[in-house]
Amino acid sequence: MNPASPPPLGLSVVIPVYNEEESLPPLCEKLGIVLDRLPFASEVIFVDDGSTDHSFAVIQSLHQRDPRIRAVGFRRNYRKAAALAAGFREAQGEFILTMDADLQDDPEEIPRLLEALDAGLDLVSGWKKKRRDPLNKTLPSRFFNLVTSLVSGIRLHDFNCGLKLYRREVAEDCLPYLYGELYRFLPAMAHWAGYRVGELPVQHHPRCFGKSKFGAKRLLNGFLDLLTITFVVRFMTMPMHIFGSLGLVAALAGGGICTYIAYLRFVYGNIQNHHPLLMLGMLLVIVGIQLFSTGLLGDMLASLHQRQSRTVRLSRRVGDPPA
Repeated sequence: MNPASPPPLGLSVVIPVYNEEESLPPLCEKLGIVLDRLPFASEVIFVDDGSTDHSFAVIQSLHQRDPRIRAVGFRRNYRKAAALAAGFREAQGEFILTMDADLQDDPEEIPRLLEALDAGLDLVSGWKKKRRDPLNKTLPSRFFNLVTSLVSGIRLHDFNCGLKLYRREVAEDCLPYLYGELYRFLPAMAHWAGYRVGELPVQHHPRCFGKSKFGAKRLLNGFLDLLTITFVVRFMTMPMHIFGSLGLVAALAGGGICTYIAYLRFVYGNIQNHHPLLMLGMLLVIVGIQLFSTGLLGDMLASLHQRQSRTVRLSRRVGDPPA
């Protein structure tokens, strides 16, 4: 190895920024103290998400003091998922940490998160056990986290926590799904991909500057996004499991209704004014056939995609393949 070459980066810290000019200097000061204690080189990547204040100028001045600080900027606000995706692409470290720029996430938690990865996890999600937010944010968040845990099959107390630590391959595999507001479900996506996901209670501080960028509409969007990732990610390679099941249930229900109507016609000579029920039965049969056909077509497309891409990631291997 060339002795003059810089050491490989161990940690990349990705921080989305939107109008946080006041919190950036104290955040960088705290980060610098923690990163100086790490046994490997690190970098800090700020992604300015179209801030309308002087956030990017502040980051430029901070870069002059600490060359580990880098930044990219958007021309307009594309929201947090796009900022995280840009940060993941820019990151060079073996581990990638995400955190918010509002000083509510504590950089002192970074060594503990790294220890959790060393213990065998691939993704560690922070858990704001003592959350410093008003009830109108904490109560809906608890309900959202409970529903998400039940649907995703992984029990986490806080999917919304911005403080997360990823192995590089986990971030790369989740990158195609970073759009909209799906960043909240990255632990679920990693879990479905076979990675080991855990959580760690972390310190959460009250907001010192500015105001929250998220409102009550976020809860409704969260449930819609949960449906999106359930269909797009979990059932992408097996659409027949969902569409076929729904179609089979609908067709059986419609078939049962039509059988009952046929029985009435055969026994009594008429259907006894059950015309709406007859129409419902026929509709269910038609919808069931359409859903089943959709699942079949989806399976054919998924099979074609798998044969063309062959992107299944190997997790381990013993021995070398023959030459």
